Amino acid sequence: MSIIDNRAVFHEYFIEERYEAGVMLQGWEVKAIRAGRVQLKEAYVVVKQEEVWLIGCHISALPTASTHIHPDPTRSRKLLLHAQEIRKLIGKVKVAGYTLAPINLHYTKGRIKLEIGLAKGKKLHDKRATEKDREWQREKGRLLRDK
Repeated sequence: MSIIDNRAVFHEYFIEERYEAGVMLQGWEVKAIRAGRVQLKEAYVVVKQEEVWLIGCHISALPTASTHIHPDPTRSRKLLLHAQEIRKLIGKVKVAGYTLAPINLHYTKGRIKLEIGLAKGKKLHDKRATEKDREWQREKGRLLRDK
């Protein structure tokens, strides 16, 4: 079940591979995410010292769940992947010019997971072609529906 999708990723990048990563969260963050107070729009994923981090994800604290601490809504959160997957991602990001982008936040067996994509950036003409194709699909659907 999806919590939130980052639709801008598909506009900016070609997604070539997808990975599901666990996210190290604090208790107040889990409660806030379950309440739907999360935003992935400006978030990105980086690899630092053979660890994968989610940076810029905004989780707004609930006033009732975080009374005894001072929450930081945009703190860096560590992502949990297998060592083999991390090594593969490091190789692709450093050598092949790929980037890592957060795609969506969802539940898997009651746990909050982040789907990240190994992505290549789109050029302006690629974005235009994607938009043109999307418009054609919409128009085609309208024409078929009207008949």
